Amino acid sequence: MFELAERNGVRVRHTSVLQLRRAYDFVDLQSFLNIYYEGARVLCTARDFYDLTTAYVRRAAADNVRHAEIFFDPQTHTQRGIPFETVVEGITAGLRDARSDGMSAFLILCFLRDQSAAAAMGTLEQALAFRDQIVAVGLDSAERGHPPSKFAAVFARARAEGFRTVAHAGEEGPPEYIREALDVLKVSRIDHGVRCEEAPALVADLVARRMPLTVCPISNVKLRVFPSLAKHNLRRLLASGVCVTINSDDPAYFGGYINENFLATHHALGLTRDEIHRLARNSFEASFLSAGERRSFIDELDVAVRAGASPSPDVGGG
Repeated sequence: MFELAERNGVRVRHTSVLQLRRAYDFVDLQSFLNIYYEGARVLCTARDFYDLTTAYVRRAAADNVRHAEIFFDPQTHTQRGIPFETVVEGITAGLRDARSDGMSAFLILCFLRDQSAAAAMGTLEQALAFRDQIVAVGLDSAERGHPPSKFAAVFARARAEGFRTVAHAGEEGPPEYIREALDVLKVSRIDHGVRCEEAPALVADLVARRMPLTVCPISNVKLRVFPSLAKHNLRRLLASGVCVTINSDDPAYFGGYINENFLATHHALGLTRDEIHRLARNSFEASFLSAGERRSFIDELDVAVRAGASPSPDVGGG
């Protein structure tokens, strides 16, 4: 953030990295979003988005990530006057380099749910020129008071244009938001979704559909969704048959890249080796890779586990 602020002549409210990190004491999702949007102001050029993407890819690869499905929020930048093309071209250039280095990566465009459905539709229309570079669309930002059904027409258009669909639901919002994401937005997976446990019939439906949940344990604790990792419901959901995956969520802000999420959850919940293996397999099964690519990654994972090596997780990103 400070490097890019200096490059672009952007003033940052915090005077040092240490002071900024002290501000990462979030009390809820909105308190995180406030500092997240402030930090995003330093991203101005395609080079900035490229540098940020390649820095993330290097960090993820160091955790042995083999495939990443990465969210981005173009409205965060277009509303500041940054052209849509600048954002996408910078990020996709970084992902192309990631693929040349052997790491597979897809891009998911998210609409900001605290903005209007009309604004989301306009963003979708801008994305059509880049549909070969964007695998899916999703829904994120402030969940409370912004149900998935608000974006029914946008998601119907996205599906008609050939995009897969996902949505953040049931993190701070109620289980009903998960139901709307399933039945109204017709998503392929639910991001977060941990509050499904409050509605047993919904859990049974998730199991029957084999609907993936991209759960982000460290983020859930940082945002006070759970008081501690020891109180997290991930293991119960996994035992109930839900297709749970472990993911990182804005890891630079929440202090947990993919390995930290796996290790911290393992220690807090006493996950067995078989459960960790299942979580890693689930992440590939839930991905938007082709059937052949999924099979190849899962075979590689299974071989590694049998050989006694650590599983190689895929990171979805909530």
